Amino acid sequence: MAIISSGSATPSAADVLYARYAGRLPASLEKLAGPQHGVVELPQHVAWSGLRAYDLNRPRLRMGMYRTVLAEGQHEDLVTLLNHDLLLAQWPVLRTHVRQAWEDAFPELAIAGSAAA
Repeated sequence: MAIISSGSATPSAADVLYARYAGRLPASLEKLAGPQHGVVELPQHVAWSGLRAYDLNRPRLRMGMYRTVLAEGQHEDLVTLLNHDLLLAQWPVLRTHVRQAWEDAFPELAIAGSAAA
């Protein structure tokens, strides 16, 4: 999704969100150095409501944590909490509103997502 500036036009809410998510992305997926196993407790600024501790060995909890971090995490949260291999493995079934920004920046995610479909 490209943001088109027409001078006086106000960007849509979708454009604003896309820019917000795109601005936090790591330089490469290899920068994602988060854990692959164990329990991860998310900082309060990421998980400000509800569950904060996630057992990565439990697929549903892992998926919930990835959705939360992708949506609410800042750049540093993304690189320290997400794991490159886990993200690639989960991407085909991970449904999230940040998907387009990530796939635009990292075409390998779009390929992984379409290969599973």
